[in-house]
Parts: sequence; C-alpha cells; structure tokens
Amino acid sequence: MSSTAGQVIKCKAAVAWEAGKPLVIEEVEVAPPQAGEVRLKILFTSLCHTDVYFWEAKGQTPLFPRIFGHEAGGIVESVGEGVTHLKPGDHALPVFTGECGECPHCKSEESNMCDLLRINTDRGVMLSDGKARFTIRGEPVYHFIGTSTFSEYTVVHAGCVAKINPEAPLDKVCVLSCGICTGLGATINVAKPKPGSSVAVFGLGAVGLAAAEGARISGAKRIIGVDLVSSRFELAKKFGVNEFVNPKEHSKPVQEVIAEMTNGGVDRAIECTGSIQAMISAFECVHDGWGVAVLVGVPSKDDAFKTHPVNFLNERTLKGTFYGNYKPRTDLPGVVEKYMRGELELEKFITHTVPFSEINKAFDLMLNGEAIRCIIRMEE
Repeated sequence: MSSTAGQVIKCKAAVAWEAGKPLVIEEVEVAPPQAGEVRLKILFTSLCHTDVYFWEAKGQTPLFPRIFGHEAGGIVESVGEGVTHLKPGDHALPVFTGECGECPHCKSEESNMCDLLRINTDRGVMLSDGKARFTIRGEPVYHFIGTSTFSEYTVVHAGCVAKINPEAPLDKVCVLSCGICTGLGATINVAKPKPGSSVAVFGLGAVGLAAAEGARISGAKRIIGVDLVSSRFELAKKFGVNEFVNPKEHSKPVQEVIAEMTNGGVDRAIECTGSIQAMISAFECVHDGWGVAVLVGVPSKDDAFKTHPVNFLNERTLKGTFYGNYKPRTDLPGVVEKYMRGELELEKFITHTVPFSEINKAFDLMLNGEAIRCIIRMEE
C-alpha cells in the first residue's frame, strides 16, 4: 500500500464556490477511500461542456461549493476495503458512470446502464455513507458526478474506475472518460456502419467529431457533416468528414436535402446536438429498408419527438445510446489499446493544454468556442 494510505491528504483543488464565478485554487482535505472506493492521484484532466453546463447552473438545481471535472487520467493511490480489481500504482481512468458487475444491466451484454452507478448529476456525496470526501476547514465540498477530477486527489467508487495500460499517455487517453467515447461508440457500437457506406453526423462539436471518427474507422465512404456553423466544416475534415450541409443555407428541410444527395437517404445518421429538430431530421434522412439513426444529444426535459409512423413501417430504425454503449471497466481498456495501435487518433481532439493554475483559461476557451478539448496539467 502507499505511504499515505488511510490518511487524510491535503492537496490543491479548483473549487467552484458559486455558479458562473471563476474557480478558486484551494487547499482541500481528501479523506481516505471507504469500502468499495478508490483514491486517485489525478495527473491530467480535461474540460467538457458538461462541466461548464453545471458550473453555469442553468436549468439545474445549484449545488455549491463543488469540485467539477470528470474527464481525467491518474494513478491509484490507495483502495478501500473489498476493492480487488485495482491496486496502488495502477494507471486508471475515472468515469462518470460505472459498472458494479452485479445488476441486470451489468450482466447483460446489451446494456451499459448500471443500476447502482448510473450518472446522477444531483448527488454531491459518496454512495456508501452519503458524505463528501472533500472538506475545507472542516466544511464539506460537494462531489460532481462521482468523479471531481479538478483536484490533485479524488475519491471515486471503484466501479467507476477503469484500469488501463500503464504505457498509455494519460495526457491523451484522459479524453476517453466522456465525450470521445460517447460519439465514437455511438457509431461503432450502435450505428455499426458497413465499409463503403454513407453516414450523416448532426453537430460537429467534440461528440460529433468523435462520431465522425468512428465512421472513418468503420470505413464509411461518405461522411456528411451537418452543422449550423459553417466554420466548423474545415476542422471536421481531419475526422473523415468529406461533405458538408448547413441547414440554414437551404429552403427545404435538411433531411430532404440529404435524401437528394444520397439517392434516398444515408445508411446511418448520428445526432449529437440535443436539438429535437436535429433528432427528427437525423431519423428522417436515413434510407428506408435499412437506415439506422442513433440519438446521442440530450434534449430539454419538455421536448417531444414527432415523426410519422410510416417512417418506422418503411423499416427505418431509431436507437439511442448512453456513453457509446461502452461498459467502463470492461470496454475502456480496449479503447485505449485501439489508440495505442494507431487505429484511433486522439491528438486531433486536443486543441489546448494549460497548467492547473490557469484552469479558468480552459473555461474561457470552451465558452468562446475555441477548444474541442483543453487538457489541464495538474503537476506544474
């Protein structure tokens, strides 16, 4: 065991004290892991739109003070009672969802939606005892989706930690903890395009670009990017996108435009925006008889999906996905190996790197639309 096992560790963390205000680097106390938990030393973390969304607290119940962050790579410092798949020194990725291994979802080959460890954005404490592992001057600081990686040390449920190849560069593979796997898996695991097929990707943010990367890896011949911001098209070429459609530049619905371009519709469509209209367009632009549309984006809670039932009767298929249908502990090590073999290119997703002391710069880059992924280097 490590020399610090069982002890409270004092370290630096970027604390959000209130919604939308700059994070403050504070000294926090991080308690030892309890039964079924792991304490990680975070070496690299990345900023995702989900962090920004909940930091802004627009449309959710605010929970502050809080330590955000959920895309990260680190090393196991110590483990709690009963943890057998991890040991101190292991290289690992914490994930916002988990794999308990015991529930019906975990035992199913068709699902990755663990009953116990499924994402919970409202919970700011650990499952085992309902308490936070972070404190400042004795007062609790809330966790974020079970990860809280904007801290030099964090405590995570062991089922939300994937052990990976120690040779993998953590400053690259840390981005697999959330958005990249979500888009990549939506294509590879759910849409499953065949070599030579056509794929439309709606939304060319980080998740959409990862979906396009999945289409490229799958051997799709035509990868059509659909976005309202034409300036994104040039960058998307690096991810295999070879045709572009901006719905604002057409007088007819974009699904009709795509159907005309592809002689009846694309073979697969991946929606990565959260827009209900984009979801409908993605479904209605796939070819009858065999077309499959996959929904990835999260809509507003009051939205409703409306399409004519004949679209289903004509043998179009509509699917949804959560985290690209990857089981974190079982499948994430294999995605890392795909990168190690050169089959998956992660470097092109990483547009910026900043030291931990400049974490607020990462937020500025994301808010200004300048970053796909900004890596935050914890050790300066």
